Amino acid sequence: MFWLDLLVIVVVAGISAAYSRYYLHMLQLESYQLDGYQRWLNKNRDKLVGATLNLGIWTTLGEVVLNLFLNMVIGETAARVTSTLLALAAFGIIAGELTVRLYQVPAKKPFVLTRRMKRLYAALIVLTILGASLLAWIGVPVFLLFVAVPYLTYLAGLVMQPIERRINDGFLREAREKLEARSDLIKIGITGSYGKTSTKFILQAILQEKFDVLATPSSFNTPMGLTRVIREKLEDHHQVFLAEMGARHVGDIQELCDLVHPGYGVLTSVGPQHLETFGTIENVAHTKYELIENLPDDGVAFFAADGDWCDRLFAETKIEKYRAGLGSGYLSMYAENITVGPHGSSFTLCDAEGGRVRANTKLLGRHNIANIVLSAMVARRLGLSLNEIARGIGRAKPVEHRLQLIEGAGGVTVIDDAFNANPVGAKAALDVLHDFPGRHIIVTPGMVEQGEQEEEINRRFGMQVADSADIAIFVGNKRSKPMVDGALEKGMARDKVLVAATLSEATTMIGRLCVPGDVVLFENDLPDNYSES
Repeated sequence: MFWLDLLVIVVVAGISAAYSRYYLHMLQLESYQLDGYQRWLNKNRDKLVGATLNLGIWTTLGEVVLNLFLNMVIGETAARVTSTLLALAAFGIIAGELTVRLYQVPAKKPFVLTRRMKRLYAALIVLTILGASLLAWIGVPVFLLFVAVPYLTYLAGLVMQPIERRINDGFLREAREKLEARSDLIKIGITGSYGKTSTKFILQAILQEKFDVLATPSSFNTPMGLTRVIREKLEDHHQVFLAEMGARHVGDIQELCDLVHPGYGVLTSVGPQHLETFGTIENVAHTKYELIENLPDDGVAFFAADGDWCDRLFAETKIEKYRAGLGSGYLSMYAENITVGPHGSSFTLCDAEGGRVRANTKLLGRHNIANIVLSAMVARRLGLSLNEIARGIGRAKPVEHRLQLIEGAGGVTVIDDAFNANPVGAKAALDVLHDFPGRHIIVTPGMVEQGEQEEEINRRFGMQVADSADIAIFVGNKRSKPMVDGALEKGMARDKVLVAATLSEATTMIGRLCVPGDVVLFENDLPDNYSES
């Protein structure tokens, strides 16, 4: 019965394609990187693949058993039609329940049907139809196609790679040509394991005292992110372009430099970030240094003084270079007489020539003063006076979700540091929390993408939490274990160390626990592709 076979192919392929939306969402959250999607799939294989496997197998077995039984009762043809239709109905109902279960927790970053995603979805639909047809042709039960949904998503991404690369190459070429036509444009690349987004916006605020500045918004720091900004936002009146440059693999900064060709490079930090893809801190350092290596002979390099990797890379640099940081006269720009408070900081900004100016900022934490001083050094080299720099520092605003101070309900103060996801930044956030009066509460899922060191990094983070917080709410039943161990090892009382399965559950806990005067730090908020639920 051709019509029945065709119906099965269409229904199973359609339901599989609809169910695959979740997997396409995860691929999108991994920035369409197939290696990242594969790692996510490997981590969640038992939970996700098990569900598709069970549905595919049990639907197939159910259809076979029902068909055999009905064949003895109502005849071969009627039995096949009836068992197939009932199996299709059961398949659809159970697949729908599985889909609802996947999305029972609202997405933090929603699925976006971009042009690229539409192309990818179309390719996936074609693959599901071809897969269902192939199974039917070789005599394998078509319901087993559902088992392959997570991998069909990967295959669709793989098939579309050459097409997307060609499309992206066209956009990149257009952006590159637009930049090359602006020989007058001051192009500044900013990279680092942490602090680059904050430094970018601080530098923008300072340079706007003298220049018309375009900075990449939010965390736009990939080739296509920068390309979009250049194509859509860069205008003739802009005098300075600030390009944040992110990296998850060796060679990523090189690719960004090939697009932007910056004349100035700013290195904010080198630390244990994305070790899952970099492997070692040495690879992180070498990748970040690609920015400095790509500066022209008359380019200028700026380094944060960190007493570690940045200082070592500074020593290797042969072109014009400057180093800036906190509290030492050997720097080209530094801060002294620092006063840090719960609502901002003040300090004296000093340069190597003896210039001094008092500066005030609404930004929280000593680490932000370090970012400010580094930005001030760049501005000084570009011709701004210390007074202009101080005015710009005063205008710098907290970056959303990066130690953003929020007055919560019921007299509770909230420190939103949800976009911070590295050990150094997390420690800085705890220092900020410690400076506030009142009872201190932290909500955090800890660190991810730290490779083999992840468990130890989270254990140490738990110990740091014990030093700064009165109550800790760790998010994630599995991921929280090393943080709990660290906090208890450091002496935190067991009844003050709480575990929530989800951020929503943690928020409910806060509602029960908090009293007026409490300070709650939200430290890191993992995207949906790291959810344990």
